[in-house]
Amino acid sequence: MCRNIHTLHNFEPAANEDEVHAAALQYVRKISGSTKPSKANTEAFERAVHEIAHITQHLLADLVSTAPPKDREVEAAKARERSAKRFANA
Repeated sequence: MCRNIHTLHNFEPAANEDEVHAAALQYVRKISGSTKPSKANTEAFERAVHEIAHITQHLLADLVSTAPPKDREVEAAKARERSAKRFANA
């Protein structure tokens, strides 16, 4: 599940709310061991996702880096290349 959580810091353009929410959702899914909570746990699950997304936004806003921001397209191309090499013999 956590393979879907990507680095969000030091990208241009900066991570948007949807990306932060998706990472928070994946984190809560992993921690809870459930991709879809029961009705009894839905409120706690959604509250955790909201709170983790909120604190993640604060973390990203507070982090500093001396490295130049990474380009999303370049990083995506690198990921596709790694994937192609990894699954070339499959």
